[in-house]
Amino acid sequence: MTINYLYFTAFSMEHLDTVLILMAVLAALYSVASKINISYPIVLVMAGLGISLIPGLPEVQITPEIVFLLFLPPLLFDAARHTSWHDFKKHSDSIGRLAIGLVLFTTAGVAVCAYYMIPGFSWPLAFVLGAIVSPPDAVAATSAIKGLRLPKRLVAILEGESLVNDATALIAYRYAVIAVASGGAFVLWQAALEFVLVAAGGVMIGTAIGFAFTWVLKKLFNNPIVETILTLILPFVSYIAAEDVGVSGVLSVVATGLVISWRAHEIFSFQTRMQMNGFWDTLIFLLNGFVFILIGLELPVIVNDVSGHPLPHLIGYGLLISAVVIVIRLIWIFPTVRVSDWLRKRRGITVSDKTNGQLFILGWSGMRGVISLATALALPLVMDNGEEFPQRGTILFITFVVILVTLVFQGLTLPLLIKWLGVSETEEREMLEERRLRQVLVNSTLSFVNETLAPRLAEPALAEVQGRLERQGRYLDGILADDGVCNEDDLGRQRELFAQYLESE
Repeated sequence: MTINYLYFTAFSMEHLDTVLILMAVLAALYSVASKINISYPIVLVMAGLGISLIPGLPEVQITPEIVFLLFLPPLLFDAARHTSWHDFKKHSDSIGRLAIGLVLFTTAGVAVCAYYMIPGFSWPLAFVLGAIVSPPDAVAATSAIKGLRLPKRLVAILEGESLVNDATALIAYRYAVIAVASGGAFVLWQAALEFVLVAAGGVMIGTAIGFAFTWVLKKLFNNPIVETILTLILPFVSYIAAEDVGVSGVLSVVATGLVISWRAHEIFSFQTRMQMNGFWDTLIFLLNGFVFILIGLELPVIVNDVSGHPLPHLIGYGLLISAVVIVIRLIWIFPTVRVSDWLRKRRGITVSDKTNGQLFILGWSGMRGVISLATALALPLVMDNGEEFPQRGTILFITFVVILVTLVFQGLTLPLLIKWLGVSETEEREMLEERRLRQVLVNSTLSFVNETLAPRLAEPALAEVQGRLERQGRYLDGILADDGVCNEDDLGRQRELFAQYLESE
């Protein structure tokens, strides 16, 4: 993808007042979302949609350059650096089925529906639409499930899927657009080969940059300001380096983030982690906020580009494709997971039980977002023969409807479905896990005191430290005596004991 770097200078000067106003609006809307207990991306999209309908306001346009270079690298990097490499590797088969298999299956399913149900759509155009709406969005997915207390395995799979599925969709999108613009068709084996090369190249470049920065950061250990600045630069370096050599910038950033996550304990001091986390939390909130509110503000621009179909028909097409996207994800997940588990059991591999409720929530969490909108906006205006790109406005409008339906409808119903299906982790189980962790810490600390510090401490000080740790351990041992999930009668007693333990600290 060609990136117009000079665009950002003009953008920053001409829209500074708009950016400042949006920052104030974001802060206010986030407070509202917290008060009404609704995921803030939904509130921001709806607010942007409402603001866009106010007469006399200037149109706000999202360009692909802004999304792919300004927003995407830091958002992907932050998601990757918060991803456990152990969990990512552990669930790599599930992530691969969703990020590659499901994206291609969705692309094909949407293409079939669009070809037969939407007038004027050729097969290449139908595949363009399928590739655009096929990948769930990393920002939308992580924001939608945050705070819903889903099982850790489901969270790891959803976050891992959203990190790498963009590469699959963008390659399918590229070939479909070439087929439309040139009036020809693409060769399947060439597309498959390019996917492997582009993906592998992106991973290799991102990994190399991650290790290079790890080496640099080790030399700057315990310099929080410089290290925080370097982590801000890192995702942009990784993305641009990969795109400039023609491989996946998305996978490059993800690979870099995973390397940093894996080596974080070696390269960042406690002070750096504290400062860096505060900085990145604020930055990601602002970027997420701008992304979702700009999606809503984009409606007038999209409507103005539509021609050739009545508006009610376009809304109907958008709802149809939205339903296809949702249903295809559910159809894919249930059989592939069951078959995979059966094959693993046949090979003697231990498989964790997955309820139908968990699989349904996994299927219901495929919210689309800014990546789909950016790829739709990146469609060329004209083809190689100089004619207008066919159905461009229609594709844009349908994409917007799919984003709105999946983000708002699925996002609003997701908490209700999680509660109804009983998928969320119970409060008792979370408390039990926390207490087990505290017990491990107490036992490890006591061992360290007895083995390492005992010869160096005066007897009264040693006795006081040992007594306090042993007392804390006894409290926790009492709490954890029953290894099962606590019932309501036991919970009050456990809380009382745990309060005593905290007071003893």
